[in-house]
Amino acid sequence: MSALYIETSAILSWLFGEPDSHGVINEINKYETIISSVLSIIETGRALIRAETEGIIDIGEHQRLKGLFAEHLTSWAYLEINSSIRKRAAQAFPIEPIRNLDAIHLSTALEFLQIYPDLVVLSFDRRIVDNIAPLGLNKA
Repeated sequence: MSALYIETSAILSWLFGEPDSHGVINEINKYETIISSVLSIIETGRALIRAETEGIIDIGEHQRLKGLFAEHLTSWAYLEINSSIRKRAAQAFPIEPIRNLDAIHLSTALEFLQIYPDLVVLSFDRRIVDNIAPLGLNKA
């Protein structure tokens, strides 16, 4: 069974209606199993707060987007940042440098790869995208 690992950059593109958002929706609709890191929940929540604080969205839009995301969370699977993920994130990646949070996402995807051998990763973050194939993952 294949699954889609959705990274925060793709989630935010979809929520904020960026040009790539239709592609994100199409990818989400292709897969029965959508997975991510709990880090995505934190990053998405912080991005919504930042967007409201910076006047990019108003409080009503913040609440709407928060609700839309929460609705999808009920059917998505998330993995905690466990000791295996922490250990892998502290190691080198094929294409360096990457940020700590990117290392956590990639390490989480690698953890999920053990369960879903056909795992596909959806990200718009260049540091993550550059590491997908060298790590043996599939790019959406």
